[in-house]
Amino acid sequence: MDDLIRAVLEFRDERDWRRFHNPKDLAISIALEAAELLEHFQWKTLEDVEAYVKDAGSRARVGQEMADVLILLISLADAAGVDLL
Repeated sequence: MDDLIRAVLEFRDERDWRRFHNPKDLAISIALEAAELLEHFQWKTLEDVEAYVKDAGSRARVGQEMADVLILLISLADAAGVDLL
């Protein structure tokens, strides 16, 4: 986990994004990305979802949204001084 946190923060710092990473905006961004994740499952039955995540392309797209949420959550923890561990 420490390596992941370090990689996320290095990625942010290389792009000079820290100035945009305040708790309010990061929390909003997490909600927006979580909504994008939910779109993959909206209106699907449980059986549809099982089939959807078995498809490699769909699973990759879901994984990308999950990664976005995780990256933003790590960034929010850093901005708010929260130790996720």
